This record gives sequence, structure tokens and C-alpha cells, in this order.
Amino acid sequence: MAKPVLLSIDDRGIATATLNKPAKGNAYDEDLLAALIEGLDALHDDPKVRALVIRGAGKHFQAGADLDWLAKAATYGPEQAYAASMATTTAMQKLNEFPKPTFALVHGACFGGGCGVVCCVDVAIATPAAIFGLTEVRVGVAPTPISTHMVHAMGLRQTRRYAITGERFDAAEALRIGLVHEVVEADKADARLAEIIDQTMLSSPTAIAMTKDSFLGANGLKLSAREMSLLAHESWMQRASAEGKEGLAAFREKRRPAWYR
Repeated sequence: MAKPVLLSIDDRGIATATLNKPAKGNAYDEDLLAALIEGLDALHDDPKVRALVIRGAGKHFQAGADLDWLAKAATYGPEQAYAASMATTTAMQKLNEFPKPTFALVHGACFGGGCGVVCCVDVAIATPAAIFGLTEVRVGVAPTPISTHMVHAMGLRQTRRYAITGERFDAAEALRIGLVHEVVEADKADARLAEIIDQTMLSSPTAIAMTKDSFLGANGLKLSAREMSLLAHESWMQRASAEGKEGLAAFREKRRPAWYR
């Protein structure tokens, strides 16, 4: 079985984490989240690593949660359901507070948790054909594990709109609202990313780490253990609710949910 996250480090110390479930649009489940957390921990402590790039294998960057896994998780008991939501919360927190510069190169679909990943990196580049959406509410679940990061990246006003309506939007709109930093043609995106990384390599590693830590800490943007616990609790409670189960069933059955009028 292929690894859900592929890790590599080049001669300059640029690490790449490739989300590797292309058949499902790199949608995350417990295995992918566990692999991402393990990878972030290993790269955090590796002195050779100077930067981290997040990519998606195949046609899409990251299509949110694996709906088959969400349906399964909706049947979990409280402890297991909480742990599943805490995995998402933890992965995002670790990426957001990663001490080295982080980059995302977005193509194809970027939904739900994929947008969370983009919100947690330092620099995000999208190709013009990329499609975004905070679509959790459409299937009766709440994006609480990524909520704080979305507000930090896009501001409360834009986050409220897209997290509540579940609308999809294009790369130009993602640029306008601050979700991504640049939109670059697909055949030039890797070269542009390399240029930005090369500029970053001129910066002191310890100064970068201090800058990131200061920006987050001094502005109250680090999550405490209590805050993470609350976000995870809210997530699993909504997923296990009657509307959470109905939303997932409606999506899988390709019909409108019962609450639609």
C-alpha cells in the first residue's frame, strides 16, 4: 500500500511533503493525518531541513476529508470520535506553528481541510484552474479544526461568508481574499516557487523561527491545549449529530439534504 504522505529532502534542505491519495483527491483520513503529523514532527527536529513544501499528488491538491471516513467516524464512540477530530486539529496546529518557512503549491481541488493547510503555510501559490471551497457545512459538519486559521488568513468577514455558504470560488477570488499570495500559470508555478524559496534561503534560519514564533505568540494566534480540545469536541459533536449523518448520506446518495427548502 502506498504511503499517504511522501517525504523527501533535497541537497539544499528543502523538504517536500506530498499528500499521496490521488485516487481520492488526497482527501484525508486518520492514516493521512497520522502520517502528516509524524512527518511534521520529524522535519521539525531535523537540523538539515531549511523549508517545507506541501504538494498534492495527481489532479488535485487536497479535497478535504474523505467522506467514507467521515461516515465511519460518525459511528465512533465519544473517545474515538474526539481523537479523530483532534488529529485534524493537531495537524493544522503543527503546520501553523512549524518553525521553518512553509509553502503550498495548489492545483485542482482545494476544499475544506485543504484550505486549512493553505491558511497555515507562510506562502501559498495557486494555479489559475484551482478551485476552492469551505464546503463542510454542505454535508452537515463544521470546520472547527481549521476555523481559527481561516480567520487569521482571510479575516473574519470573508471566512464567515465562505464557511457558511459553502460556495466554491476560483483562484482569482482566493487571491483577492488573501487565501493565496500569488496565482501563477501551471507551467511556471514550480519555477516561481523556486524563486521565492531561493529568496527565503538568504534569511537566517533562527531569525525566521523567531519571527514566526513572535508573530503568532504576540498576536494571540497560538492555540492552547484547551482551545484545541474545544475545537475538536465541537467537530465530533456536529459530525455525530442527526444533520451530520443526514448530510453525509445525502452527498453519497447524490440528493439534496433534508434541510434544503
